[in-house]
Amino acid sequence: MTSIATHPSAPLNAPSQAPLREPLRPRTRSPFVKKFLANKGAVVGAVVLIIFILAALLAPWIAPHDPLKANFLAVRKAPSLIYWLGTDELGRDLFSRLLWGARSSLLAGGVSVAIAMVIGVPLGLLAGYFGGRLDAVISRVMEALLSCPFLVLAIALGAFLGPSLSNAMIAIGLSAMPIFSRLTRGQVLAIRHEDYLEGARAIGLPDRWIILRYVLPNVLSPLVVQATLTIASAILAEASLSFLGLGQQPPSPSWGSMLNTAKNFMEQAPWMSIAPGVAIYITVLCFNLLGDGLRDALDPKS
Repeated sequence: MTSIATHPSAPLNAPSQAPLREPLRPRTRSPFVKKFLANKGAVVGAVVLIIFILAALLAPWIAPHDPLKANFLAVRKAPSLIYWLGTDELGRDLFSRLLWGARSSLLAGGVSVAIAMVIGVPLGLLAGYFGGRLDAVISRVMEALLSCPFLVLAIALGAFLGPSLSNAMIAIGLSAMPIFSRLTRGQVLAIRHEDYLEGARAIGLPDRWIILRYVLPNVLSPLVVQATLTIASAILAEASLSFLGLGQQPPSPSWGSMLNTAKNFMEQAPWMSIAPGVAIYITVLCFNLLGDGLRDALDPKS
């Protein structure tokens, strides 16, 4: 019989040694997050906007008073411990109305841009991808709409549709739609003859699949930046329409309608115009800062 030699230090029934595992590497932030966080203005804008959005969502629990209840014993009271921002011409608490008005103004900005993108982006995709007569027709219509200033067109459409917040959002969305259509068309024209699209056509993929799977994802970055910047313009437009009586109707509050009321009491109660005016200014500024930060972070050349 032959004997099998074993290592003197190894037991006969020793379990097999487990393979060595690579040490866990710490997670690194994506380049987008790094670039965005490096832009302090964009970070501040994003934080302030989050606070404004949370305040609007939590308005029923944060507001100390009923925003619609009149109190004729507290008409045009100056800011105090009871009424932090003062009261209006009917004795309603301005801080409570500011919180509830944030809902209308922020909702108008978001919904208006959503309407503009839902209509404008598909038209831009079709015009840029197929070209020809379809492109010519869509481009001429967009150019005709762009020939009219954004705010003037929104006011005209708002007056045609009638005074209400929903009609104001539709008017603002239709007025901003050509911006997204032209931007999308230009981005599609820049990538229409790329190799990966030619390869997708060569293997017989349908056009709708190519547009949704390959074209749209590659044009989303500039659209996201433009949407952020357009929300700021939409909030200003909603405030303008409400100031003219074409937006949110009383007694429901919005920042624009609060300014519309405050203009009649500039000397007797200047605090009525300060609160909504500052809120509009800060919100629009923060959306612009956020848009600049997203543009820098999403730009592959930066």
